[in-house]
Amino acid sequence: MIHLEIDETFIHALPADPNLNNERRQVRQACYSFVKPTIPTSPHIIHVAEEVTDLIGLKAEELNTESFLNVFSGKEIFPHTHPFAMAYAGHQFGHWAGQLGDGRAINLTEVLCNKQRFMLQLKGAGPTPYSRSGDGYAVLRSSIREHLCSEAMHYLGVQTTRSLSLIGTEDIVARDMLYNGNIQMEKGAIVCRVAPSFIRFGNFELLAANKDIVNLKKLADYTIELFFPEINESGADKYIHFLSAVSEKTRMMILDWQRVGFVHGVMNTDNMSIHSVTIDYGPYGWLEGYDEGWTPNTTDREHKRYRFGNQANIALWNLMQLANALYPLIEKVEPLEEILHGFGEQYRNDYADMMRENWDYRS
Repeated sequence: MIHLEIDETFIHALPADPNLNNERRQVRQACYSFVKPTIPTSPHIIHVAEEVTDLIGLKAEELNTESFLNVFSGKEIFPHTHPFAMAYAGHQFGHWAGQLGDGRAINLTEVLCNKQRFMLQLKGAGPTPYSRSGDGYAVLRSSIREHLCSEAMHYLGVQTTRSLSLIGTEDIVARDMLYNGNIQMEKGAIVCRVAPSFIRFGNFELLAANKDIVNLKKLADYTIELFFPEINESGADKYIHFLSAVSEKTRMMILDWQRVGFVHGVMNTDNMSIHSVTIDYGPYGWLEGYDEGWTPNTTDREHKRYRFGNQANIALWNLMQLANALYPLIEKVEPLEEILHGFGEQYRNDYADMMRENWDYRS
């Protein structure tokens, strides 16, 4: 048996979807739905990032155990934990998409280690109520890319989700890799992602869009209390400071992307972490030569909304959507505009410092 210090706060602080059936649906007045991973066929460990095991408090002798394989493949539920999928919305390629949610991700639990909090999430562990027309699975090809890139970005000094494990399965998954109608059958895989939490801009957008102000406030208060303890204001000022802190951290993340020539490829608001860590590695890539117009996303080839040279502008646009979502808690426009206007000016100054290799831009 592996040992983890479990401390589940998200599901205790925020409202759950009362429907326990794993069927696609619209969810109202809830922040998540309980759902169990699908038991995989013949799971087997491909790779474990030992540095991440240290991060969450696993010991070396626990890694090659049946318990480790079963828990992080979704075959077994860790004792006293309650897996769930988050509800969120988002703007995709600049257009409101409505409810999205964890369509192929299942949050296993939260753990504490060395006074740090981490949420453990399986990607590719089967369908959830938010899977829409998807199957909830992931293929080995894309899972290898996410596992490697998460750790590469960390060691490049970029804030990112981490990847604990890559587990292969004998499940066969149908994928149209090039989106050209040529569907192929591929081996399945499951990645265990690690982050402070997987709360996104879209979590706030969904509640605001549904005019669920009670739960919007609960989510904001929860996020601030656990992850922004430096914020000690009350009333509207608390949420203004929150937006300011997220804006500051987001600016630093984008600067780091530009520093290493990384292009995310899908900067939809549902792919923006409230912690300003790089999340959801899909059609990402790095520049070969300096090209502000380059994007790795073939579906964005015509308009190039998420091209390398536009990432800061998109980050600001996404922050504007977050500001809109938080507005019902603030009801003042001027402080929000001040934060958003300040983003661009500060980014330009910091970008110039970064390009001159003046690393003080991080301070």
